[in-house]
Amino acid sequence: MGKSEDPGEDKHGAPEVDPLQQPARLDACRRCALWHGATQAVPGAGPRHAPIMMVGEQPGDSEDRAGKPFVGPAGQLLDDALSEAGVKRTDVFVTNAVKHFKWEPRGKRRMHKTPAQREIAACRYWLEKELASVGPVVVVALGATALKAVLETRGTPLREVIGQVLEHDGRYVIPTWHPSFALRAPDRTTRERVYADIVQALQAAGQLARDAAGHRR
Repeated sequence: MGKSEDPGEDKHGAPEVDPLQQPARLDACRRCALWHGATQAVPGAGPRHAPIMMVGEQPGDSEDRAGKPFVGPAGQLLDDALSEAGVKRTDVFVTNAVKHFKWEPRGKRRMHKTPAQREIAACRYWLEKELASVGPVVVVALGATALKAVLETRGTPLREVIGQVLEHDGRYVIPTWHPSFALRAPDRTTRERVYADIVQALQAAGQLARDAAGHRR
């Protein structure tokens, strides 16, 4: 098929997509069309054998520009919650279910848009690689999209399992709110409740990681 002047588009102007692609490098991924509108792919970051993995939804505007996960306001809230929970940042690998920023224009701003199920499924390829490489004891799923990606299901409503310790694929999974939900909450009471739930989830993850380390000794 011929190419247009944009190397990322075919001659009809549609983004290049190959759902069956098995790329070796994240920046070469064309498994869904989100690569076309993003500045760059954003891989996970952290120690390669961290006992805790935190999975968010997708990079935001700040992360898309920086090429690193959780460097914006949601990342700062998460750092605060980790500190309050007594979890060392060096024990945590952070990533997202979807590695490219999905957005829609609103004036001069790029506003977050929730990934579609096909985009979550396409990016499971990379999440599986991270899970295999890092080998976490516990995964903290931040928000509904992350929970779908981690459990590989559409049928587990986040609100029904907040803070519970689930098991999937030989590891613990703790669902909680995405930190951006706390930032967007319309009132102080909701913000404080959501933040407290995130801290509690991280405390539980930290305890599970410590227990697992103790059993290995």
